[in-house]
Amino acid sequence: MKHTLSVLVEDQSGALSRISGLFARRGFNIDSLAVGPAEAPGISRLTMVVEGDDRTLQQMTKQLDKLVNVLNVIDLTTLPAVERELMLLKVSATNEQRTNIIELVQVFRAKVVDVSYDALTLEVVGDPGKLVALEKLLKPYGILEIARTGKVALERASGVNTEMLKSSSIRSNLPA
Repeated sequence: MKHTLSVLVEDQSGALSRISGLFARRGFNIDSLAVGPAEAPGISRLTMVVEGDDRTLQQMTKQLDKLVNVLNVIDLTTLPAVERELMLLKVSATNEQRTNIIELVQVFRAKVVDVSYDALTLEVVGDPGKLVALEKLLKPYGILEIARTGKVALERASGVNTEMLKSSSIRSNLPA
């Protein structure tokens, strides 16, 4: 199972190296890692996506908590959270294809950020599933390059689990 961890750390050199080293020493791959300044000066937030069972992740979280520069670790996997990712995607686009691609991009609320004679560069922000869906639909046109930021996430202040709402609204709309 994939877990999303939100880790607050002090801004000090080597903090990221110690965290990634902890996972590497135990044979864990970090699927996604995004790091940036947090709400307080001198503090950074790491959002990590790692794969493992609940027991193993609980042990890893305890190990993270013991690191000197780590201030707080939250496993957002089962908590109501807002998750986003940014993807830049360069797709081959002939004159004949360009209109179709732009219409498709608009459905996903993506933006065209660069145009050339034979390619479009797109920017799309959303949950990781949205990015994968757009990538899959654009694949037949010829994807030239992709750059993704990795997932960033925060626990929902409202406490409302939108994933649960989506699944319950889908079930309530199904014929009996």
